[in-house]
Parts: sequence; structure tokens; C-alpha cells
Amino acid sequence: MRVTPRDNPRLEYLREKTLRLTTSPGCYIMKNKAGRIIYIGKAKNLRNRVSTYFHDNDHLPKVAKMVTNVYDYEFIVTSSEYEAFVLEASLIKQHQPKYNILLKDDKGYSYIKISDEPYPRITRELQKKGPGCFIGPYTSGLTSSQTVEEVNRVFMLPTCKKVFPRDFKKERPCLNYQIKRCIGLCRGCMSQSDYREIIDQAVEYIKSGSGMSVESMTKRMLELSERMEFEKAAILRDRIAAIKRAGETQKIYDRSIPDCDIVGMAKSGSLSCASLLSYRGGRLSDKADFFLGEIGDELLAREEFLIQYYSSASKIPASIYIDAELPSEADIKRFLSEKSGSQVSLLNPKRGELHSLVMLARQNAVEQLSLQTGRSSKELMTLEELGGLLGLRKTPGYIECYDISNLASSDMVGGMVVMEGGRFARKYYKKFNIKTVYAQDDYSSMREVIKRRFSEYLSEDCTDEGFKRLPDLIFLDGGKGHVFAVAPVLEELGIKVPLFGLVKDKRHHTRAVVSSSGEELEISRSRAVFSLLTRLQDEVHRYTITFQASKRSSRLMESELTRIPGIGPKKAADLLRAFGTKEALRQAGLEEISAVMKISAEKAKMVRDLFIEQLK
Repeated sequence: MRVTPRDNPRLEYLREKTLRLTTSPGCYIMKNKAGRIIYIGKAKNLRNRVSTYFHDNDHLPKVAKMVTNVYDYEFIVTSSEYEAFVLEASLIKQHQPKYNILLKDDKGYSYIKISDEPYPRITRELQKKGPGCFIGPYTSGLTSSQTVEEVNRVFMLPTCKKVFPRDFKKERPCLNYQIKRCIGLCRGCMSQSDYREIIDQAVEYIKSGSGMSVESMTKRMLELSERMEFEKAAILRDRIAAIKRAGETQKIYDRSIPDCDIVGMAKSGSLSCASLLSYRGGRLSDKADFFLGEIGDELLAREEFLIQYYSSASKIPASIYIDAELPSEADIKRFLSEKSGSQVSLLNPKRGELHSLVMLARQNAVEQLSLQTGRSSKELMTLEELGGLLGLRKTPGYIECYDISNLASSDMVGGMVVMEGGRFARKYYKKFNIKTVYAQDDYSSMREVIKRRFSEYLSEDCTDEGFKRLPDLIFLDGGKGHVFAVAPVLEELGIKVPLFGLVKDKRHHTRAVVSSSGEELEISRSRAVFSLLTRLQDEVHRYTITFQASKRSSRLMESELTRIPGIGPKKAADLLRAFGTKEALRQAGLEEISAVMKISAEKAKMVRDLFIEQLK
């Protein structure tokens, strides 16, 4: 979207001010008419960066809206790009500007409570209420719930509503005791000191993780064995085995995983989400999801997320793994290390267990977006995979695909179909009658269609929703020749959108994708991407050829009508515009035909008798 002086009367003033701006690094602070800060950014070159907002550039809707509301701006010069980086993080944290990425997690906080009673219970609570010891807060309710369930199962703690020692020996032990899910405290056979030792081990398990807990219990088990207290040692042996079984079944226990945070991000349309998994002591200790709103450059959005999140974090782990390589990786590592007080590594693993965990974090982000958008996680992951296959910097959420159809040199047409979020968006489909090409020439026809479509986009008078939006990706139903023919048109218009051709084999099946450089990319190795592009190519072909057939049918109908004495091309065209199909004409009454064609009832009867009857 472009911002014009009609949208913001202060635009000319802002442009002139920016011409005098320094080329030094620093931060810029956008303000609205009321003087409220609405956006804060950093720049290596302040003049170059700020000028992009106020000159004739395409913006994301969110950025365009921000520019529309800018009344003035301030700037702070720094001695280096890194100082600008740190200052931006501090200012955003202080002012929370409306148009910056503001982190909002998907849930409230929760806690794990160890009750204050003779025989304590371990439960999950939403608030710190009542006497007892609280562990947390946890940003993920799911993680705290799973932890409580797991620790009660591993240590065989009672989860019933009985009160101890009041209810000792009042009833037979329940089913949980029989299936070895509970130590059977209700039997009254355990002292407070012995039970408290179990609770202490359970709390250590929660706080330090399964890895440290297993080490501690193993050491204690060996000590008991040396003292020949074999019964107590056997209890610890079974408990260690239970912890390991829990880790194997729930995939939360892996001592090879260092203490770290793992970050994955996903985007769908105007929504984006970052998921953060925290591993401590070889186990998943917490998870949080953050919705980031509309973002432009996905790599820069990851950087902004990391800075904002860890600016407020109480503790930063020594290792952070993320699902992409970042442009300012060195500056971010320096920022995190200085804030932490120790060296922090920021890595993008390409293989192995850590790569799998990074993909798991991204999958969590995709699932959260799936809930918000109504799209399936499979659809969103396919778009991410498509973006990776094509080497795009951001996930393509809005895709346009074009095709040309003709019969020799007559009835030449073009069609545009749209896919949004992995599904066809038929309300944005467009049909084009070829106007400037008079002989069969698919390349020239495609050039005309693309030029007309994006000229509409560039027009300030454009009101059509299907033309006002810039796609993330363009496909042409054709090979290298089509792409080479169209690329100069986009360059001439200043449209910077990735362009690819869909190549078919001899059996008219989608075979490969060809880039604007002429390189062919095989898509068969990804079943999901292959299926998506096949559906896209089939749909644009169906839509365009249906339009071409409809146009040819209308031309033949018009030809038939003009054979009737007194009916010329104009009256025939009026009739076809009004009714459109043969079926509609069959059902039309004489009065309707007479009114539409502005002819007498007698002529209308001739149309019916001499033409419509022939169509039956």
C-alpha cells in the first residue's frame, strides 16, 4: 500500500525534514498528532532508513497505517549500529509503541503448589493463594499441568480428596494403589518424615529437572545399598525407572539436551506467532506462545522478538537455538551476553536432535496460528515448505497464478486465480479479455495481462480489492519463455514480487518450477508442495479455459442472433449481457426479451421462434 499526501497532509513536511537528516546510525521515534510515540526503530543510516517511510514506496498495511498517523518524528544519534540496537530495545521496553511488535503470550500464568499440611500435596494453581510453597510462574498452563501429572505419577503421590492423617485406615486403598499409581498413604503405614523425603525428591525433580533428579537419587540408592538398606534402595531404583519411562513416553527427558531455549516462528497472512520451548536439566520445563501481529521481514521480526523477550527475562540460558540464521546475529549475541553477564550462543542447528526440537518449536507456532486462522497446520506448514524450496525470505501467504487460453487467434483471454493461506480465494479471481494482441501469441498476451493487473495496483484510483493488494508470490502457467517474457514488465513497473513458472510434462502434469533466472526446481520430492502447486495449476487452467469457452459460446450466440432481420450486433450484445446463458434465454418471456432489446413484441417472438427454439 502507498501513502499519499491525501492520506497524511504532513507527508511533504516529513519528506523535507528527512532530506536534512544525518547519515549516522541511531534510533528514530515516530509520534502522532497528540505527541504519543507510535513506533521506534533503529538504523545504520538514519536518512536512508527514515526516507523509506515517507517516499513513494509500497508498505505493508500495518506500516502504511503507521505512516498515515505520523505527525512528526525525533531521532537519537549513536556512535555505532550496536548502540542503536541496544537503545532501540530499551526505548521499546519503556514506551511500548503501538506499531512495534509487542509480545503477548497466549495464556495467563500458573504455578505448582506444595501444600502446607502434615502430608503435603502437589497441585497446579492459577494464583498464589493460601499457605504453601509455590514454584513458578509458568507461562504455559499445559506445561505446569503435565509436570504436576507426571510428578504425581512418578513418585506415586496421592491425588484423592482424603485428608491425612485424619483418614488413615478408614477405607480400603483405592484402585490407584492396586495398579501401583499411589503409595497407599491411606493405609497409615508411612511416617511424616518418610513422606517428607519423597516430597523433597519430587520438588527437586520439578526444580532441577529429571537429569539432576536421577543423578541425586542414584547416588542416594548406592548409599542405601552400601548400608544394606535394600528395601529403601529398591524404592529409589523403581522411582528412577519410572522417571526414565516418563521421559521415553512423553519425550521430555533427554540428558543430552543442554539447558537452552528453543525458538520457532510461523506466519499466516497478517498473523504471526513465535513459540519458545525452555529445556532445563534435560527436560522440557516451560513453553510459551506469542502472537506478533503483522510483520514484514520475517528475519528482522525474529530479531525484534528475541530482543524484546530477553530484555524482560529474569535469566538468559547459555544457549538459544532458533529456526533461521539472523542478519544481526553478532549484535544479538553481544546484547544477550552483556545482559546475562556470561557468554550466550545463538545457533541455527541444521541437523540432529536440536534441529528436530527447533522444528518442534516451529510446529507449535504453526498449531497456534492454525487455531487463530481456521487453517490446518498442514496447510500452513506446506506454505512454509514452499517458501523454503523457492528460497523466499518470507512465507508466501497470498499467491496469484496466471494462464492464457485461446482458440487459434480468436477469443483470447487470460485468467488470474488467488490462493490465500493455502486455500483458493475465489472472490479475488479475475478475467481478462486480451485487447492488444491480434494473433495467437501467449507471451504477448501474458505480458498484457500482467501489465494491466499491476497498473491497476499502482493506480491511486484503484478500488478493487483483488487489485489493491500486492501478492507475496506470482506463478505463471508456463515455462522459461513465459517467465522471461513477463519479468521485464514487472521490473518496468517497479513490482518486486518473486516470479516463477509452473512447468508441465508431456501428459500435462505439473513437473517443476522455473525461476526468473531460468533455473528449474524439482518439486516431486515434497509431496505437500507438489500437491499444492498441482492444484493451483489445475485451477487456473480450469478457470481460464471455462472463461474462454463461455466467450466463444457468447460469440456464436451473437452470430446466430444477427441473422434475424432487424437485429444488429448492439441489440444482440444487449440480450447476451442481460441473460448470459442459453438456459436463461429459454426461460425468458417475450416481454423480457422485448424490453432488453428494445424491440417490438413481434420481433421478440421472432427471436424466440427463430433462434431460441433452435438451441433446444
